[in-house]
Amino acid sequence: MDAPVLPLDYSAIERILPHRYPFLLVDRITELEPDKRIVGIKNVSLNERYLSHQPGERPALPPTILTEAVAQVGAILILSKPENREKLIFFMGIERVRYRQPVCPGDVVEIEARVKRLRSRMGQLEGCARVNGRIAVSGTMTFALGPTAASQP
Repeated sequence: MDAPVLPLDYSAIERILPHRYPFLLVDRITELEPDKRIVGIKNVSLNERYLSHQPGERPALPPTILTEAVAQVGAILILSKPENREKLIFFMGIERVRYRQPVCPGDVVEIEARVKRLRSRMGQLEGCARVNGRIAVSGTMTFALGPTAASQP
């Protein structure tokens, strides 16, 4: 696969990531600079099964799900490179994650990931998710690349 043609829609994202509904949390990729940064979109709807809410409170996306969405956008940046197409990406850890505001149904979340460090089998990404220009979550994520089960001898 050559350089992706933007924007990447849901089916193009499915060709890059191994995740599927309901665990695929990215709806569209709008910007991609190989080895540098990526921007994706997550549309939050009321019918998402993992929304958390208490009686009398507005439903909100759990922070862990939002963190996973940021990680998935970062994974698309790494796995879209031709040399990484037959690899799996493993979420190794997160640091300095800060949750600043709730994300609710009807919100359009803009997710950005930037390469902080990139090696052949490991790296770090800085990511943030914004709603209406305001940061909802930010943090640094460490990942490792490994072979898929099909590519192992």
